[in-house]
Amino acid sequence: MRKTLFMVALCLVDMAAQAQQNLSFGAGQQPVSPEVNANNTVTFRMIAPEAQKVQVTGDFLPPQTIETPRGTWDAPGVADLVKDDRGLWSFTSDVLKPELYMYNLIVDGVKVTDPLNVYSIRDINNLFNIFLIGGEQADLYRVNKVPHGTVSKVWYESPTAGMTRRCTVYTPAGYETSGKDYPVFYLLHGMGGDENAWSELGRAAQILDNLIAQGKAEPMLVVMTNGNISQEACPGETSEGFKVPTMMLPKTMEGSFETAFPDVIKFVESTYRVKKDKAHRAIAGLSMGGFHSLFISINHPDTFDYIGLFSAAVDKQQNDNAGFPNIYADRNQKIDGLFSQHPKLFWIGIGKTDFLYQSNSDLRAYLDLKHHPYEYVETEGGHIWRNWRIYLSLFAQKVFK
Repeated sequence: MRKTLFMVALCLVDMAAQAQQNLSFGAGQQPVSPEVNANNTVTFRMIAPEAQKVQVTGDFLPPQTIETPRGTWDAPGVADLVKDDRGLWSFTSDVLKPELYMYNLIVDGVKVTDPLNVYSIRDINNLFNIFLIGGEQADLYRVNKVPHGTVSKVWYESPTAGMTRRCTVYTPAGYETSGKDYPVFYLLHGMGGDENAWSELGRAAQILDNLIAQGKAEPMLVVMTNGNISQEACPGETSEGFKVPTMMLPKTMEGSFETAFPDVIKFVESTYRVKKDKAHRAIAGLSMGGFHSLFISINHPDTFDYIGLFSAAVDKQQNDNAGFPNIYADRNQKIDGLFSQHPKLFWIGIGKTDFLYQSNSDLRAYLDLKHHPYEYVETEGGHIWRNWRIYLSLFAQKVFK
């Protein structure tokens, strides 16, 4: 009897809360956030009658420039929401260009996800809401009505690392039934990322699906590794349990990952139907992944015909690399050795305000001095996923042609 009375009381409280909400906002008129308007402005809303200040921060706002010991960074801008007499806060952006955007709300100084938006994504140890303005480049980031590839989380043995590790593998539409062998593109993430970064933040599967369907990219496997050689896999999906994600990981950019990378190639080429020669292998990565791509390719000049550096940290190796002294030694001579093998594409992309801009300029100066051929793309903005998705879209159209 008491349980029945409790349940009735609970239902009455819920009905009262709903009635109050409907009284404030009208029946069936739950606020929407974010709301993409017809003119490509976006309205953000939050119900917080007791809050003193609500703001929104995201990469759709003009960036703030922040000086750090590592250089100048572009940080997301911040805008204030305005409260009405019902306790509903709102802000409408300027007209936005087509893009996949990330944002958070800030309530009385505390950064939170938008309670009205169920779509969120993790980047290292931060959780962001997302929304998409369609059209132009951003249409590559949509799930469109085209044939779709398969994204798998695959475990493999890495004897060099001394553990079982995980990578993400994209196989193109038709792989399961075609019987054909395919080229392989090894795609590497940045510091603090993991094997989920490119498939989630980078929209790699959507980009490849759409480019292949349009005939702009060759059908290919894309292997997205975990570049943190001390990890089995991404945080929360390993034997360590729900470990807090961090950028400060051991064995970072000191030679271990490059030394163990042949284990990945061996696994892929023994497991999947792929072509096993230089002409059908590509490697590229962002930031730390670009650093890894450079040193893996120049230490194995007969392995890859296509190399891509996306905002690459080309000269940020750690000093504690005593166990692998030869990986980073004689970089320029090794670059000469790579180009003596006549790779089909050496591709560099960087944002104009990226803190790694000068490092990439120095690398290009050396390539120019030695007349090594390369392709170069310079975009607006800095060290951000918006640029890396563009670089992937461009690079993927140039490999295996």
